[in-house]
Amino acid sequence: MNHLAHLFLAQPTTPSRVGNLLGDFARGVRTEALPAPVRQGLQNHWAVDAYTDRHPEVMASKALFSSRRRRFAGIALDVLYDHFLIRHWSRFATVDFDAFVTRAYADLEAGEHLMPASMATVVERMIRHDWFDAYRDLEQVGFALDRIAGRIRFANRFEGVIEEIWQHDSELEAHFLAFLPDLIAHVQARSLEQPAEPVPGEPWHWIR
Repeated sequence: MNHLAHLFLAQPTTPSRVGNLLGDFARGVRTEALPAPVRQGLQNHWAVDAYTDRHPEVMASKALFSSRRRRFAGIALDVLYDHFLIRHWSRFATVDFDAFVTRAYADLEAGEHLMPASMATVVERMIRHDWFDAYRDLEQVGFALDRIAGRIRFANRFEGVIEEIWQHDSELEAHFLAFLPDLIAHVQARSLEQPAEPVPGEPWHWIR
């Protein structure tokens, strides 16, 4: 899962949102020194990734990619699933998407002191360029995936993967819609994070 999905699956607090994004930047971080709510968010991130990697719907999605790009199918799905989450936001969320993003960005800015430098740099760029708004557009998802391909440090044929996503859009979407409710139920069942106190004006964002 990618950044938006991890924030969606976090508690609506600064420490949880920081922790749930930290999983992609945790190398070298002394996790035992993190505040408990941040550490719990990090554990939730790891649990989400582990469950996602072995889910049958995700595996079926990866199988749709050609042999030349299947090695990187997981990367493509990470970003694509953020797009599908936005596409079907009202199906899974009780809070307006723009309001959710505004609050999430504010919490990440407030939690910068909790982040390693590499994460703070990416988060600053994410907010400045409003990645989540860009992910509404599948063409923009393609541009993002091509940029990722350009950062891979060895020769690859990942660039242009959006062509295969367009080709299998309806099938990939169907697999996502079958998978996400299972993932939400898994996160709820694991309960790795302490439930957040209600925030005035911000209803809990999952549809339960």
